[in-house]
Amino acid sequence: MENLLLVLKVIVTSIYVFCLVWLCIFGVHRYYLSRIFLKFKGYNPRPKGKFKDLPVVTVQLPIFNEMYVVERLIASVCEIDYPIELLEIQVLDDSTDETQEIAQGLVNRCRALGFHIHYIHRDNRAGFKAGALREGLKVAKGEFIAIFDSDFIPPKHFLTKTIDFFTDPEVGIVQVRWGHVNIDYSTLTKAQSILLDGHFLIEQASRFYGGRFFNFNGSAGVLRRQCINSSGGWQHDTLTEDLDLSYRAQIGGWRLVYLKDVIAKAELPVDMNAFKSQQHRWVKGGIQTAKKLLPRLLKSKDIPIKVKIEAAFHLLGNMSYPLLLILLVLMVPMAYFWRSVGWENVVLLNLIAITSGTLSIVRFYLIALKEGHKEEWTRYVKYIPLSLGIGTGLTINNSKAVFEAILGMDSDFRRTPKFAVTKKGDPWRERNYATSKESTTLIELLLGLIFIIQTFYAIFMGLIGWIPFLLIIQLGFIYNSILSIFHSSKKNSI
Repeated sequence: MENLLLVLKVIVTSIYVFCLVWLCIFGVHRYYLSRIFLKFKGYNPRPKGKFKDLPVVTVQLPIFNEMYVVERLIASVCEIDYPIELLEIQVLDDSTDETQEIAQGLVNRCRALGFHIHYIHRDNRAGFKAGALREGLKVAKGEFIAIFDSDFIPPKHFLTKTIDFFTDPEVGIVQVRWGHVNIDYSTLTKAQSILLDGHFLIEQASRFYGGRFFNFNGSAGVLRRQCINSSGGWQHDTLTEDLDLSYRAQIGGWRLVYLKDVIAKAELPVDMNAFKSQQHRWVKGGIQTAKKLLPRLLKSKDIPIKVKIEAAFHLLGNMSYPLLLILLVLMVPMAYFWRSVGWENVVLLNLIAITSGTLSIVRFYLIALKEGHKEEWTRYVKYIPLSLGIGTGLTINNSKAVFEAILGMDSDFRRTPKFAVTKKGDPWRERNYATSKESTTLIELLLGLIFIIQTFYAIFMGLIGWIPFLLIIQLGFIYNSILSIFHSSKKNSI
């Protein structure tokens, strides 16, 4: 029996160390991306030339049941500074509710004002967003395709800042940075903005500066039609058709340009369930894309090894969620076990490793805050612990997405409902479009309670160094679960 127990402890210790080592590697990778960003952050990419005769641009607006934001979207697109005779707008509407009537009425009014705007409605959602974009592309007149999701408010200068980069025939996609129209709406939106800014200000910019592959984000970008077609077109075998297409394009030799100083603002989810659903889709789609394209990318003889390594980190980055979940569950028990057998130095090294990994994340988001908010960055720095907590609390939700992708489990494209919420006091809880209630909520709540118990246990055992981490962990699980339950109490649904 003792031998069996010893074998079990060795196996569990090996699993724990494996997870810890890989999470430390991901932490070092964040230091690496931050270093590239700080080295090149002053770099301002310039187009190779200017078009003598501006090309026709088709703006595609894929929507599905977006009655609250569709008017804002169409109105802002019609205000884009570009010759009206060269601007085609496609409203790609798969809606099943009154959004159809609202959108069609808006299209008719804009057409009467001289805009080349078309309403395209499908009776089914075959291929979801990818299917809608593919259908619109069949009749699009533009050589270049700009895409905006329903919650975006494109700036007037969007095309004047992006189109000339296509004078370089090797450029296939130009992506701009996402901003946040409702960052100050709630504590949740402030915390979300930090997480997103880390991606758009550090990850995307660093990969572009360093000559690595990065991705089109599905909205607020312009694509060369030839790039889309030559890369295999829009495909819907993953939940992240944007990541999929942009990697296929880069494998095929197309260049992508990222403009971190051109900002298109969008609406952050104000509902925790919507946020978790969005995260689930992004994480699952990322792993699906890795399964689909990473073997092909790694086998390519035309892609430099440094690009392959960064692509692997990028596409497999979401594997950190199940690794983190295992680490969280075993963290205190392993520390107790190591102390009980006299391995005090191992406990200390473990604590140092976890501290270093956490500090790398804090530094990562501090750099993003300073760059994104300039002199106002101190207003948001206090939300970093909550952002870390929310990210930790997502481990159940996102690990589920990872395993679904690995096991090949299909799921629908669940869109994130938007409510035109831009400032404090804007209503949304009584509006239509209830988000589905995530099945992981009760597990999150249970884990939060377990970590509260573990905190007291750590105090009792004298494991004081673990207390800050345990507080962030329990904050994340309890905050995510309680807010999910609270936001699920909306009266209306579809």
